[in-house]
Amino acid sequence: MPIHATTLALLALSGFSGFLGQAIGLPLPFMLGPLASSALIATALPERLPTGYRFPQKLRLMFIAIIGLMIGSQVTPALFTEAHHYLLTFAAVTVFVGLAHATGYAIFRQIGGYDSTTAFYASTPGGLYESIEMGEAAGADMTRLMMQQFLRIIVVVTAVPLGLSLWLGAPVGSSGGMTLARAEVPWSDLPLIVLAGLGGLGLGHVLRLPAGQMTGPMALAAALSLTGWLSFDIPQWLVNMAQIVLGTTLGMRFTGLSRGLLLRGAALAMTSVGAMLTLGVLLAFLLHIATGEAVDVLLITLAPGGVTEMALVALSLNANPAFVTLHHIYRIVLTVLTLGVVTRLRQRQRRR
Repeated sequence: MPIHATTLALLALSGFSGFLGQAIGLPLPFMLGPLASSALIATALPERLPTGYRFPQKLRLMFIAIIGLMIGSQVTPALFTEAHHYLLTFAAVTVFVGLAHATGYAIFRQIGGYDSTTAFYASTPGGLYESIEMGEAAGADMTRLMMQQFLRIIVVVTAVPLGLSLWLGAPVGSSGGMTLARAEVPWSDLPLIVLAGLGGLGLGHVLRLPAGQMTGPMALAAALSLTGWLSFDIPQWLVNMAQIVLGTTLGMRFTGLSRGLLLRGAALAMTSVGAMLTLGVLLAFLLHIATGEAVDVLLITLAPGGVTEMALVALSLNANPAFVTLHHIYRIVLTVLTLGVVTRLRQRQRRR
C-alpha cells in the first residue's frame, strides 16, 4: 500500500477509534482511542505496513503546535489574580517534580533494569514530547522510553478520573462531557491559528527551546494572551483532529514491540505512577492542612500527566480549571527546564 494511502487509512481508523472511545466514556478519547488502534496495528500487524513506514513528521509538527497553542492560550492574566496564594502550592509542585522523578528513576533502574539514560528520560513526571525528543538525542532506548512515557499518560488520565468518578458517583473530566475548547469558533479564525502555529514553531527553532515544536507555540500563545495583544480560541474539532494525529503518531512508535515487553512496561508504569500518585496524595493532604483547599482538587493539581484532562476534571469538581492548568504548566516547564539543563551537561561531558 502506498505511503500516503497508508497514512489516510490509519487516520480514518484512528478517527473511528476516537469516536468509539468517546461513546464508551474513555478519558481523552481522541488521544487514547487512536493511540490504542494504531499501536495494535504496529504491534500485531506490522507486515501490513509499507517497508520502513513512518508517519509524516511535518503533519505531526503542525498538530503538536496546535496543542501547544491551546495550552498556552489558557495562560491569561486571570490566572495570577490570586498569585499570593500559590507560594505553597508551587513549592509543593517543585518538591513533587524532584521526588517523583527520583522515585521513577529508581524504579526503572533497579526494578526495570533500564540503562541510566533511558531510566532518566522515561521517569519524568511530565513533558511527554520533550522527554522523548531529548531522550532520543541523548541515546536512550527509544522503544522503552516511548512505551513508558505513553503508558504514564495512559495510566494517569485513566486512573485519576476513574478513581474520582467512583469516589463521587458520577463521571468526571472528558468522560463527563467537559471540554476546554470552543465549538463555535468562526472559520475566519483559522488563518490566525495557522499563522500562530507557524510563528510558534519558528520561535521554538530560533530560540532552540527544548521540544520547541510544543514549547514555542505554547510560549507565543501565552505571551500574546498575557500582554493582551491577541487572544484566540481553538475550536473543539481542531483539538480533536490534533489528538487523533498525535495519538496515531504515538501508536505507530510501538512498531515491533513484543507482547512481553508491553506487559513488563505496563507493570513498571503502574508501579511508578502508583508511587507518584501516593506522593501526590501525601502532599495534597499537607497542602489541605496549610491552605484549606480540597484534597481532590490538590491531587489533580499534582497528578503527573494529562494537563487537559486534569483541567476537565477540575470543571467536574466545580474547581477553577485555571488553577489546575497553571500548576500543570509550571510542572511541565520545570520538568522541561530540568531536562534541558541535564541534557546540555551530559553533552558537555561527552565532548570532554
